[in-house]
Amino acid sequence: MALVESVTHHGMGRLDDGTLVARVLPGEEVDVQAEGAVRILTPSPQRVAAPCRHFRTCGGCAMQHASDGFVAEWKAQIVARALAGQGLSTLIRPIDTSPAQSRRRAKLSGRRTKAGATVGFHARASDMLVAVPDCQLLRPSLRALIPTLEALTVIAASRKAEVALTVTDSRAGPDVLVETDRALTPALRIELASFAQAHGLARLVWAGEPVVTIAPPLQRFGRADVLPPAGAFLQATAEGEAALVASVREAVAGGGRIVDLFAGCGTFTLPLAENASVHAVEGEADMLMALDRGWRGTSGLRAVTTEARDLFRRALLPDELGRFDAVVIDPPRAGAEAQVGMIAQSGVNRVAMVSCNPVTFARDARRLVEAGFALDWVQPVDQFRWAAHVELVSRFTRV
Repeated sequence: MALVESVTHHGMGRLDDGTLVARVLPGEEVDVQAEGAVRILTPSPQRVAAPCRHFRTCGGCAMQHASDGFVAEWKAQIVARALAGQGLSTLIRPIDTSPAQSRRRAKLSGRRTKAGATVGFHARASDMLVAVPDCQLLRPSLRALIPTLEALTVIAASRKAEVALTVTDSRAGPDVLVETDRALTPALRIELASFAQAHGLARLVWAGEPVVTIAPPLQRFGRADVLPPAGAFLQATAEGEAALVASVREAVAGGGRIVDLFAGCGTFTLPLAENASVHAVEGEADMLMALDRGWRGTSGLRAVTTEARDLFRRALLPDELGRFDAVVIDPPRAGAEAQVGMIAQSGVNRVAMVSCNPVTFARDARRLVEAGFALDWVQPVDQFRWAAHVELVSRFTRV
């Protein structure tokens, strides 16, 4: 018998002997059997019945056995511990959690079988593919697409290799990107175009090459409609995006000239342009083109300018940043150490930092605090409920 002492930031339970096991909660007494199975002897009051019937086998979720309150507090503590590791603390607001069945975008795997195909997620730490027809993360419209993805897998996959299927919900229908080694021949292109038409796909892209766009799979950013490039980054849920945008708006309120770093297709740029002029900087030129087309097609927005620039290799310099009243920065998981260093040296007085990695966020936050900024608050946002992932928005103001 062993006692669960804590849950790590990856969602693993740490026993009193240091062993890590999955799907347990603090305070529970457990019996770890020889084959690695865990039997719960004394369940925690925070333990609940998993809402998804696939939870035992699927590796897509880590925390469905825990109450929503426990998960919310656990994720807030992940952020707090990351900050404490850098000697920082601040107000951590209550987490904003997206509802079940709200994921509008997912990357599934497909594998051919003797009977047809399996589409789903992998089991935890395994290459075993688990079918998830009743997944409680995905929007119902994406769950309904699984038979279509199975038929597409039969076309795309060899007997041995898996294919990756990135599916995004749009008002025009599903936007599907297939990553496969099968070459796109003229005959296959005709077959796939017919397939997309028959199955109501808005757009089908094959290994990065567009096959057919039956209806533009537009996404709405603020008042603007944007057509993202195939596979381009999009916030996982509409609810999560709305929470992030609301906090960014609050953090830079009053700024008339804003620079949006790592702007993507305009998640923050276009809503902010309703009240301020915005300069959007992004390394991927095709994403900026989509942003610019969305801006030009929307009346009533302030000026938006764009700049294609690799911010890891060529961070905006202090004098360039000095033209703006506020900075919005939303880097990838690695953070933006060099760019944050330039912000620290600039005359900018207000920064909204968005992050999907509390550890690199805390590192970059410390650099700003050392330069004279105050970390006013952090707003955690949970678009990936039941996973170990947590995002956040923070506001920094120069003291």
